[in-house]
Formats: sequence, C-alpha cells, structure tokens
Amino acid sequence: MTTRTSDTEGCAVLEGVRVLELARVGPPAFCTMMLGDFGAEIIKVETPGKYGEVFGSGNSPGPKHRTAAAANALNRNKRSIVLDLKGDAGRALFRQLVESSDVLVEGFRPGVMARLGAGYPELSAINPRLIYCSMSGFGQSGPYRDRPGHDLNYIALGGVLNLIGAPGGLPAIPLNLVADYAGASLHATVAILLALLARGHRGRGQFVDVSYLDGTVALLAASPVFARFLAGGPAVRRGENVFAGGYPYYAVYEASDGRLLTLACTEPHLWREFCRAVGRDDWMSSVFRPEHFAVAPDAEMQRVKAEVAALVRTRPCAEWFDRLAGTGACTAPVLTPEEVVRDGHLRERGMFVDVDAGGGTTVRHPGIPFKLSDTPGRVRHTGPVRGQDTEAVLRELGLSAEEIETLRRTGAIE
Repeated sequence: MTTRTSDTEGCAVLEGVRVLELARVGPPAFCTMMLGDFGAEIIKVETPGKYGEVFGSGNSPGPKHRTAAAANALNRNKRSIVLDLKGDAGRALFRQLVESSDVLVEGFRPGVMARLGAGYPELSAINPRLIYCSMSGFGQSGPYRDRPGHDLNYIALGGVLNLIGAPGGLPAIPLNLVADYAGASLHATVAILLALLARGHRGRGQFVDVSYLDGTVALLAASPVFARFLAGGPAVRRGENVFAGGYPYYAVYEASDGRLLTLACTEPHLWREFCRAVGRDDWMSSVFRPEHFAVAPDAEMQRVKAEVAALVRTRPCAEWFDRLAGTGACTAPVLTPEEVVRDGHLRERGMFVDVDAGGGTTVRHPGIPFKLSDTPGRVRHTGPVRGQDTEAVLRELGLSAEEIETLRRTGAIE
C-alpha cells in the first residue's frame, strides 16, 4: 500500500518563505515543488489564455481540469493566480507580490522578464532581499544565450549524448532527466537554498543564473569517465568506456524468461564475489582496470561477457536476483513502470504517495526523496486549477471585492 499523507505530518523547515514561480515548462516547476514540499509558500503566477496547459494548472475549474491539476505533482503544495503582466494593472499587482516575497523563479528565455519590467534590477530595487533565480537553456550570457533548446540539445552540446549508445551507431536518447531535471531543477534548488543561507548572513538577496547546459556539463565532468579526460587522459568515445555495457562486469543480460538483469560489479572484489557465487573462478581475472574508462573491451573481455550471457540465460531473472542477493554482487532486474510503483522497497521508502484529491478520490504522486529526521517534507495538497487562488491572494494584498471585480473586468486578472 502507498502512504496517505495527513495535515499533521512533518515540520515545515521553509515555512514563511514565499516563492513566486513564473514558468511554462517543467524544470522550474519541479524546483519550486521541492521547495514547497518543505513548507515554502509557492505562488504560481500564470498568464491569461491557454498557453502552458501541459505544465500549467489546467484551464478551467471543470471536473476534467480539476482531475488533471490534482494529478500534476509538479504543482502540488502551490497556489495559482492569473495576472496579465503585459498591462500596467497586472504589473502593479505583481510588484506588490514581489515586495512580500523571498524568492522568484522564472523559466523564460533571457530578456523576457526585462521586457515585462520584471528583471532583477527592477525587482531588487523594490525588494533588496529578493533571491531571483533565472533558469534558461544557455544562461544569461554567452554566444548561445538567445537560442531555443530542449534537453536533447543540451545533452548534445554538453557531451553527454555522444557517450551514450553502442559504438558505430546513433546515440541512445535518454529520458529528459539529465539536462532538464538533474542539470537544471536540482542545481537551481541547491542554488536557491545557498542564496537563502547567504541572505541570512548578509541581509540581502542576489541573482541566481542557472543554465541547463551548464548543469549538464557539471554532471558529466563529475563522472570518472570524463574527469579522467579533463585530467589529461584519453578522449572518451561512444561505446568505448566502462559504462557502455561492453564489459562483462557492467552490463545488461537477458534471463531465461526474457527479463533483463543488470550486473554492476566495477569494483574487482565485487566481481570476484559474483564469480564465486556462480562457480566460475576462471572469470576472476576479467576485472575492472582504470584504462577501461576510455577503451573498448578486448577480445578476452568480449569472450567472458558472452559466457556470462549464456549462463544468465539458464535461469529466470527473479531467481538470479534472489540467488545473488546475499553476495556482494550488484544486481537488479529491469523493472517496468507498473513494477516500479509496486516495488516493496520503494513503498516502504514512501516514494509513491496517495494524495487526497477531494470527492473521496486520491491521486498518486511521487514521494519526497529527502529523508530529514527532524524536518521531513510533506505533500499538503494537490495542485490547483489555473487562477484558483487569484482572489484569495489579492485579498491578502489588501484589495477589496470591488477592486478585484474591476481588475477582472479589465482583464488584468482572470
């Protein structure tokens, strides 16, 4: 069973931190979701019209959109308002929000916010304590600054794509996890928390420039495959490195039932434990060596890998997993999405939670990966439909019902 959250769970370590989110794509929303999970107040500032429905909060309060909004984990623990930032009235309201906010996260191309009169110089003059985080593909400077892009483009330019796949063929395209969410979202979250810590010491906010491409390169540079090249080692080629699946100790094998088993024994002692567990001491010399980081497996390594593949095909995948569980061999089956959400370990770790969606229904969200003993995160509520909280937020700013209705009639809000 999955975990159902309650309003009494957890301690909001970021309680009192107000974050404004302006974005039409997923990575900035993932960043603010993580902040919201730990108690920050997230106000999602959305624009009039239908643009951004995929990552926005849904386009109307109808049942279909309420269900979609509730299921969108990126918008959980957030409120949504709709402001027309192209008009004077909408901009004035936005500046009022900025005065009482701690963080702003925007995901537009460089220059867009400045054209709206909402760049860092303008907003920091209103609120010197504001932390202003801009997330863009190529960053706020450099020759590529104004170019459009997506995850595939960033991992291509960052050197990641060239290293994924078999030699001689096209690169294998991974899910958009590398640049979008690891490169951008996670780096942005860390940067914002660092800026909040610095503000506590210095008393003022700052501008945070997060580039999807920069984050991608940072991740690759941390990998030993590329780090050795930076330190003067040989250039790495696609399919010709230890993590490409060509070496017997780090590969994917097919079992007798057609299921796939991963084996990752890069440390020599782990590979030897695997060899002992399967009764093949003659394979023990085929261990990882540092030069494997940047070379293709030789004929002997290929022979051993073929023999391992033949052995794995003699038993079902689950049997191999159970048999090797008590050894030092690093193995795991390749799970389908259905199996992932049923996995007992992930359930116990709370990595899938059922959240109350109203009307006696629940929706399943990914859980919170950070396990803090004293200040755990919490999914307090599902995502709103677009503009659901506009009136409530404006009332908090001190506007009357008549003023809000006038703003709605003139199109400044929805």
